[in-house]
Amino acid sequence: MLTDLCQELRNWFCSAKYKGKFNIRNGQIDLNEMLMDGAIKDGQYIRIIGSTFNDGVWQYPTQILQDETFEGVVWALNIPLAVLKLSEDIDAWEKKYNNPDSPAVSPYQSESFGGYSYSKASSGSSGNMVTWKSVFADKLNRWRKIL
Repeated sequence: MLTDLCQELRNWFCSAKYKGKFNIRNGQIDLNEMLMDGAIKDGQYIRIIGSTFNDGVWQYPTQILQDETFEGVVWALNIPLAVLKLSEDIDAWEKKYNNPDSPAVSPYQSESFGGYSYSKASSGSSGNMVTWKSVFADKLNRWRKIL
């Protein structure tokens, strides 16, 4: 979710970028140069770009990456705690409401059957489905970068 959230915000909270050849072995990425520069610390987030299998945002160190060698870029990220909390809240909302049985994501605004009918409020005048982006729009806007 953190990758999707940063993408939506167009804000990666990047503090340093390193371009080169990276090795991932036993689920861990070798970031010796970044570690020596002090750009990455344990628990910090990184963004991997250019990998065949591992593009996205990850917390360092991780042992769940798929092994590979790739030419790309790794960004050191300084994601604020408030954004991390927002990501957790969105994850919880997604687990609760983003499933086929949830009326929150139903494309139907009204329904009637057997003499019963109801109408559901939409997230916009166009009748769009309710999504995490519409539910959390006010909180997202604080961190959104305008390009």
